[in-house]
Amino acid sequence: MKRLLVLFCCVWLASCGSVKVDDYASEQPKLDLLAFFDRPVQAWGMFQDRSGKVIKRFHVDINSYREGDRLILDERFVYSDGTTQRRVWTLTPDGEDRWLGTADDVIGTAVGELAGNALRWRYELNLPVDDTSYVVTFDDWMYLMDEDTLINRSSMLKFGVELGQVTLFFRRQP
Repeated sequence: MKRLLVLFCCVWLASCGSVKVDDYASEQPKLDLLAFFDRPVQAWGMFQDRSGKVIKRFHVDINSYREGDRLILDERFVYSDGTTQRRVWTLTPDGEDRWLGTADDVIGTAVGELAGNALRWRYELNLPVDDTSYVVTFDDWMYLMDEDTLINRSSMLKFGVELGQVTLFFRRQP
């Protein structure tokens, strides 16, 4: 029982100091998802395990279009080991500075909060590894650097323990 109480206190204390998306409300340039994804985007990224070792690198071609007020992002991944993947996100505005997202491998609905140049996405993903799948939690932070460049850093967690991080650099194409 003491161990459980100590674990709870550690998790609670760690969450007290966490960054909030509103901390970026005054940062410029202001991120507008519809404007950023109004033309093709390419992204380059990597997954690092918790020790920092790069496990996989990848390139993504992203084509987007609108369906009413929804933004559709069609992502085509090519990984360093030659494998490919496709993920199609459907993003829907949910009030001011809030978005909801769905994709085939996302469990439930991703919740996104926007403020200034930052967007924070939180969601669960069904992650295939070899012959099995794991449900992992993503905490994504995206930062608009200039009108054509977006940087994304994600923590991937299982049972609250960080398994690794994903870093992506997005660049809008001319």
